[in-house]
Amino acid sequence: MRFFLGVCLILGLSSFVSNQFIDWRPNQKLSWKDFMGKPVANSGNAALTSTHISFEYGYGSNGFSYSITCRFDKKQSWVKIKNDYVLAHEQAHFDIAEIHARKLKKALSAYDYNPKTVKADVNKIYETIMKEHHAMQQLYDKQTDHSRNKDQQEIWLLKIADMLTGSLAYANYQEIVSGN
Repeated sequence: MRFFLGVCLILGLSSFVSNQFIDWRPNQKLSWKDFMGKPVANSGNAALTSTHISFEYGYGSNGFSYSITCRFDKKQSWVKIKNDYVLAHEQAHFDIAEIHARKLKKALSAYDYNPKTVKADVNKIYETIMKEHHAMQQLYDKQTDHSRNKDQQEIWLLKIADMLTGSLAYANYQEIVSGN
């Protein structure tokens, strides 16, 4: 499991980006054909999911605006062992990223815009959410033993589904949202 922690400040996407990434969508699940990266030969993992949570933001006299993306990176994600059980584990990594993209939207929506401190404020919000994201991804792999602990895997799949349902109010984050 690998994920990107960064802030995108460039508007617009090239065809390269659209071909390399899959945006998280509730009705679109990953398939093995999406895992296009070369497996790491000495890794004990059956597969690796690479996700990116990024956001763009701007501010000025009219207030603060932002846009968030949660994406699966096809070229950095790879597979050695293909079965439905491992695929469900990898999908859950992508779902955990989505949960944290929604947490980022919730935190940014609650942000009381201050033009004097906006850069530091937004950076702190992002870093806090990304630390939570990283910790949850690690805990998920640890408790499920990278999908090998079937009881824990089932518990986590239910937990993740509940978290996705519980955060539906923050699911629409791909459009730029203004705050002030």
